[in-house]
Order: sequence, then structure tokens, then C-alpha cells
Amino acid sequence: MPKTQKAEQTRQHILDTGRELVLRKGFVGVGLKEVLDTCQVPKGSFYHYFSSKEQFGCALLAQYVSDYAQHLEQLMAPGTGSGRQRLMRYWMAWIGDETHCGMAEQCLVVKLAAEVSDLSEEMRMILSDGVAALLARIAAVVADGQRDGSLPAGLVAHDIAQSLYQMWLGAALMAKLNQDKAPLLQAKACTEILLAPAIS
Repeated sequence: MPKTQKAEQTRQHILDTGRELVLRKGFVGVGLKEVLDTCQVPKGSFYHYFSSKEQFGCALLAQYVSDYAQHLEQLMAPGTGSGRQRLMRYWMAWIGDETHCGMAEQCLVVKLAAEVSDLSEEMRMILSDGVAALLARIAAVVADGQRDGSLPAGLVAHDIAQSLYQMWLGAALMAKLNQDKAPLLQAKACTEILLAPAIS
């Protein structure tokens, strides 16, 4: 295996392991030693890829945002249903099912937003920019739904995208707190009401 390819695999292994640990314990709750012990990577190797724990966190969040955007495109791809169907497919992915955990349980915005906002401006901006891009994508699908007639024409696309995301984010936090999907199911019911076609 070429040296550069092996180095990239090691870096990726550190990031993947770190993401799982951070999802369980938060960023502050995970020490470098735990990451390195779990990865079975020497401390010197870590600092070859990341100059500090904060830079590791930035790389972890940047990759998460990129992965999330790719998954979002799969869920909302044009030609895979009406705007409403594509939008509801995304929200349903937050809930998951009996065989797959939902996106809400794997969401680093849910896990880290409050924590890193006070800890690192660079990490905060990575998450903030990622959320802004997500809202723009949701708004675009709302606009698609208005054009195809599956969503009410009176909605302001960006406003409804922001309102829906904030509702689902709050529901995900409550679901985590209560260890119960009921808040997510309530968010689904409210979303269906908000997106219901106007009665003529």
C-alpha cells in the first residue's frame, strides 16, 4: 500500500473512531488518550495529522457536515417524488425504524451545538455554516413542492425551512433527554399539518 494512502486511512480511522466517541460522550468528555487507545494509534501519529484537539474537532465536524450533505442529496434527490414527498422522506429519516437508528440519534448538531459554541469559534462556524447550507437545501425542496403543487403556495420557503428544522432539532433534544421517540413523532404530526395542502 502506498505511504500516502496508508496515512490517509490512519487519519480517517482516527476521525471515524473519534466521531463515535464524541457522539456518546461529547467533545469535552472525550480525551485524546481515549481516542488514541481506542484507535490503537500512537500519540505522535495523532499530532502528525492534527495540531491540537480543537483542530481534530474541526476536521471531525467538517467531515460530518460533508457526509450529511451527501446523505441529504440522496434523500432529497430531484426526480424521486414530489417536493412534499422528498421533504417528508428527510424528516422520517430523523426518526428511523426498527432496524435503523434515526439521523437524530447520530446528529452532531444535537450533540455538540451548545457545547462547542462556547468552546471554539472555528468549530461553531463549521456547524453554523453546515446548518445554513442545510436550510438552503430544505428551502429549495419547499420551493420545488410549491411549483409541483404538493405544498401550499403561501409558504415562504426559507421561513418554513427554518421553522421546521428548529422544531425537529428541539424534538431531537427532547427525545435524547427522555430516551423516547415520542417528541419526534409529535414533530412529524406538526410537520404534516404545516405542510398540508390548502383546502380550496
